[in-house]
Amino acid sequence: MNMPYNLKGRNFLTLLDYNREEIDYLIKLSENLKIKKNSGIKGDLLEGKNIALIFEKTSTRTRSAFAVAARDEGAYPEFLGINDIQLGKKESVADTARVLGRMFDGIEFRGYAHQTIEELAVNAGVPVWNGLTDSYHPTQVLADLLTVKENLGYIKGVNFAYLGDGRNNMANSLMIAAAIMGMNFTIVSPDKLRPAPALQEKCHSLARESGAAIRQTDDPVTGVKNADVIYTDVWVSMGEEDKFAKRINLLKPYQVDMEMIKNTNNDHPIFLHCLPAYHNTDTENGKYIYEKYNIEEMEVTDRVFNSKYSKVFDQAENRMHTIKAVMVATLGK
Repeated sequence: MNMPYNLKGRNFLTLLDYNREEIDYLIKLSENLKIKKNSGIKGDLLEGKNIALIFEKTSTRTRSAFAVAARDEGAYPEFLGINDIQLGKKESVADTARVLGRMFDGIEFRGYAHQTIEELAVNAGVPVWNGLTDSYHPTQVLADLLTVKENLGYIKGVNFAYLGDGRNNMANSLMIAAAIMGMNFTIVSPDKLRPAPALQEKCHSLARESGAAIRQTDDPVTGVKNADVIYTDVWVSMGEEDKFAKRINLLKPYQVDMEMIKNTNNDHPIFLHCLPAYHNTDTENGKYIYEKYNIEEMEVTDRVFNSKYSKVFDQAENRMHTIKAVMVATLGK
């Protein structure tokens, strides 16, 4: 594959920094790396590289995906939890970045403020990759795009409906991706939970170039009509646990159930969720929330989550392949 000349050494903080050709290349590279792994071919494209994995927020998929992806191609990942380093405590973000950049070849950051990863990127001198911030989740969206392509065969022209909290990092990142890649994207949410006006304006500008349609509605019935993809996320993000009662009351009409699937008027829509999902009481947190707030299911019903429409575990696996593509493209041989 011919790689766009300017990916080597680049940071991966938000998809706003990448154009359609570059994102398309990362998806195609992910497909090739997935075939390679499934064929049992040991990689060496990151051989000898040391990768720092900084986690302010806990994770299952992001940590596992970065660790396995790095090892698959010969790199050594080092986990640095919030209690393992001095980031923002005894030592400034900038000073931490200068130190880690002299010891590691690439840095992943998963945390709260987007400003933190921007400071890391400015000062590290090595590629910095966004594993999630409060504003953006670009590695997740690459996996989402790969999953859409695998299931539908194309990306441009896909009708994509996102339901729920329309101003969180997933809604932001999916809207950006849709605007760049030419998907028709509808945010289905209450008016008070919409992306920031400046980001909306930017995405509408990008959509005019790609041919995408970016829409917003508070009506879930019309919002999902003709959707090829229905996507939702938890109603309360990390750090917002005090908002559970308000969000449940506000977002209950946007729960993805079988009636919502039926309202697509599509015989074969796919359901996506970045996970973890509150779809039953099988977890300690889920049981506590359901009992405290007298609710049986939240953003998605268990019936949809475990249905033929659900591709959430394909999506989870694809985190590994797309993250590997990002590291290979920006750091590899």
